[in-house]
Amino acid sequence: MSFFKSVLSTITALIIFCVIFLFIFIPAIIGVLAAMGSEDAPVVEENSMLYINLSGIISERVAEDPFAEIFPDEGDTQLPLLKTLASIEAAKYDSNIEGIYMEHGYISGGYAALDEIRLALEDFKSSGKFIYSYGEFISEGNYYVASVADEIVLNPIGSLEFNGLNASVTFFKGLFEKLDIEAQIFRVGTYKSAVEPFFRKDMSEANKEQMTSFVNDIYDNILKNVSTSRNIELNELKRISDQMLVRKAEDAAEFGLITKVAYENQVKDMIRTRLDLAQKDKIKFVSLRNYMKTIDSDYSSNKVAVIVADGEIVSGNGDLESVGSEKFMKAIRKARESKRVKAVVIRINSPGGSMVASDVMWNEIMLTKKEKPVIASMSNMAASGGYYMAMPCDTIVAQPMTITGSIGIFGMIPNLGGFLENKLGITNDGVSTGQYSDLYRVSSALNPQEKAIIQTSVERGYETFTSKAAEGRGMTQDAIKAVASGRVWTGSQAKERGLVDILGTYHDAVELAAEKAGISDDYAVKYYPDLKSKWEEIFSTVLEETETRIFHANYGEMAKYIDAIKELEKYQGVQARMPFEVELK
Repeated sequence: MSFFKSVLSTITALIIFCVIFLFIFIPAIIGVLAAMGSEDAPVVEENSMLYINLSGIISERVAEDPFAEIFPDEGDTQLPLLKTLASIEAAKYDSNIEGIYMEHGYISGGYAALDEIRLALEDFKSSGKFIYSYGEFISEGNYYVASVADEIVLNPIGSLEFNGLNASVTFFKGLFEKLDIEAQIFRVGTYKSAVEPFFRKDMSEANKEQMTSFVNDIYDNILKNVSTSRNIELNELKRISDQMLVRKAEDAAEFGLITKVAYENQVKDMIRTRLDLAQKDKIKFVSLRNYMKTIDSDYSSNKVAVIVADGEIVSGNGDLESVGSEKFMKAIRKARESKRVKAVVIRINSPGGSMVASDVMWNEIMLTKKEKPVIASMSNMAASGGYYMAMPCDTIVAQPMTITGSIGIFGMIPNLGGFLENKLGITNDGVSTGQYSDLYRVSSALNPQEKAIIQTSVERGYETFTSKAAEGRGMTQDAIKAVASGRVWTGSQAKERGLVDILGTYHDAVELAAEKAGISDDYAVKYYPDLKSKWEEIFSTVLEETETRIFHANYGEMAKYIDAIKELEKYQGVQARMPFEVELK
C-alpha cells in the first residue's frame, strides 16, 4: 500500500508542478527571453575585473542557460570550457580588464581541462595583468588552477586539499552473486578491464599497473607545474603532499602554497589597492557568463570547423551527454561540403562506447581528410572509441594529462536465468528456426559454441581496430599491438609511444589546422553541431531534473549504483570503451 501511496503522491506532485509551470513560469520565461533577445551585450567599463567562479561541472560546450537571467544568484552548474578559454584570451587584450578575480567552489572536471584553463591564465598574466584567487575550501583541482595567481587567499577557518590523487573502481560481482546474475564476458586485451567490476571483486594486477602508471604521471605533471608557479622545490612539494602537511589554513601559508590567510572582504580591499581605488569604492566586476556575451565572433570567409564530440559514443543522434554517430556524421558532412570551411578540428572528450558508431564516424573523418586538413584535439579523455575517432586525423594533439589509448574492445551478455527463476519465479521457454537463433538471449547461459562465436567477433573487431590504428599512425600492426591491449596512457606517455603527435592545447590544434589550410592570417572558428535552442533546453532541463530528483528521492545513496547497473543497457554490441570510469580526487 505504501508503494501505491508513493506513486500517487509523485503523480500528484508532477501534476501540480506542470500547472504551476504552465501558468506562472512560462509567461515569466517568455518575458525574460524576449528581453534577452532585445538586449545588447553587457558593456565592460574601464578598470574592470573579470570574475570567474571556478565551480560546477566542466563541459566542452554548454547551451546558454535560459534560467540564468531569472535566477542569477543560483550560481553556474556548468563551466563551458571552450568559451572560458576564449574569454580569458579576449580579456588579455581587453584594455578595460585590469585583472581576474577567481573564487573557488567545487569544480568537477579532468586535469587536462583544468590544465587548459591554467595555461590560459598563465598567458593572461604574460600581458602584465594580475590574478587574485580566494576560497573557503580549495580542492586539489581548484588549487592546481589557482597556483598561477599572484595572490592566493584562503579563509582563516577554510581548508586547502593537497594530499595527492586517488582513483578507485566500484565492483558489482558480489551484488551479481546475491542476485544470481552471471556476467558472460568477451574481451581482447590484457588491460581491457571495463568488465572487471562484473566478474571480480578487486582490481587485476594489470589494471593496477596501468592505473598506477597514469595517475602518477598526471600527479608528477601537476607537482612540476605547481613547483614552477609557486617557486617551491619539487621534492618539498612531494613531501608536503605525501605527508598531508597542510591541514589548516595557516599550514598552507607556512609552506608557501598560498600567499595570505584572510576573509573575502579583505581580498577585495587588496584588489581595490591594486586598482588604485578608495576603500569605499565599488569594484567593477564583470562575470564570466556576461563577459562571454561581449566576445565578438571574428568574421572571415575562411572557417576552421570545430566539431565537438563530448560524451560516450552511441549510434543514432545521442543526447546531451553522448556523441551520436548520426549527429556527428551530419555535422562533419556539413563542414566538409562547406566551401568556407578550409580545415576541421575534431575536439574529443570521450571514453568511447559503441564500436559500430565509432567506425561510422571514423569513415566520415577519412572522407573529410581527403578534401581538407583534419586535426584531432584531445581534451580530458580520448580513449578507446574516442581514440578510434582521433587515429585517422592528419595530426593528433593531446594535453600531457589527457587520458587516451585503451585500444581494445569487449562484449558482455548477462545471464539472468538464475535471477529470473530463483528471485522472481520467472522461467522462459521457446522454439527457434536455427541452432543459433537465440544467440543473444539473456534468459539462460550460453554454451561453449555460442561463446566461441561471440569471442571470435570480438577478436575480429580488435584486428580491425589495431589495423586501422596502424594505418592512421603510420606504424605496423604489431607495433600498435605492443602499446594497445586495452592499455590506457596519459597524453605524455602516448606521445612517447607514437599514439600522439603533439602535446598542446585546443588553441594549438586550431592554429595548426589554420596553418595547414594556409589561412593563418585570416580565419574564424565555427562550432558544430548546433546546440539546442533556448526552448528545447528549457524543457529538456525541466524534464531531466524532475526525473533525476524523483529517482534520487526513491533510491537515496543507492542511486549511483543503480545508475551504474542501468548503464549496462548501453553495452549493446561490441564496445570500444574506457576500461573504467576515472574520477581523480
